[in-house]
Amino acid sequence: MAKVRLSLACGLYDRMQPLYTGEVKVDGIELKFIAIDQSRAIFDRIVAQEEFDVAEFSASEFVQRFANRQCPFVAIPVFPSRAFRHGFIVINRRTGIKTPKDLEGKRVGVPLLTMSAAIYINGLLQHEYGVDLGSIHWVQGAMNVSSAEGNPTVLPLLAPRSIEQNRSNKSMSDLLEDGAVDATIGATLPKAIRTNPDIARLFPNYVELEKEFYQRTKIYPIMHLMAIRKQVYEKHPFIATSLFKACCESKRIALEKMCSTHALRYMVPFLMRDIDEIYGLFHSDP
Repeated sequence: MAKVRLSLACGLYDRMQPLYTGEVKVDGIELKFIAIDQSRAIFDRIVAQEEFDVAEFSASEFVQRFANRQCPFVAIPVFPSRAFRHGFIVINRRTGIKTPKDLEGKRVGVPLLTMSAAIYINGLLQHEYGVDLGSIHWVQGAMNVSSAEGNPTVLPLLAPRSIEQNRSNKSMSDLLEDGAVDATIGATLPKAIRTNPDIARLFPNYVELEKEFYQRTKIYPIMHLMAIRKQVYEKHPFIATSLFKACCESKRIALEKMCSTHALRYMVPFLMRDIDEIYGLFHSDP
């Protein structure tokens, strides 16, 4: 029987590389892996143009669409992107912000309020630190370029929020330095954190906080999942299982190669220490 031809768009993460190179084959599928490092571009293109059969997709946008019964996708439990987020809350020290509660009533920059990273950070602020999110005035725009964050097609919010679009021709990083916003949250850091001593993380000890959070909750936050266009899935339902198994094998190979001790696979000087920590905290598989 002829194999089903599928296009798959995803960032070229280490756990996806064996799938990209063809080291891992997908049962019954002839896969065209399209490597795109800007995940927002993938999300926008599969939603607006149905350009790919399978794609890395925003977990929050999938859940939102599924809950509203406007979801043209079937998701499989493959998570190309997971990340702790305590370290992605950045402040301008000149505003006097020292604690999470100090964000109340402030102007906070965010690429997109409905993105997974922002939703997760807001969950932390509300449920871990008691922040009143409704008191925050949100400014939406790209973090390090003077534009919007892609061309998202998102559903309306259920609860009203004070939101404005950044139309200043400055990046969110620039606005943070200028004091036009007091803080930023998102999936990326403002460039100014590397050059301006006034721009800093709200939680300098974010690694310790993230470890404590994981030990207490066993949650390693999911940012992206893998979505199959429902039309394609309904025509070839076996592809969900085939893709899931192949992605698991791809991840297994990547983890095995990363843990090889004869040479550092990545430009991370203390990688072996991090691998020791992975074994201790995540029982070898993060």
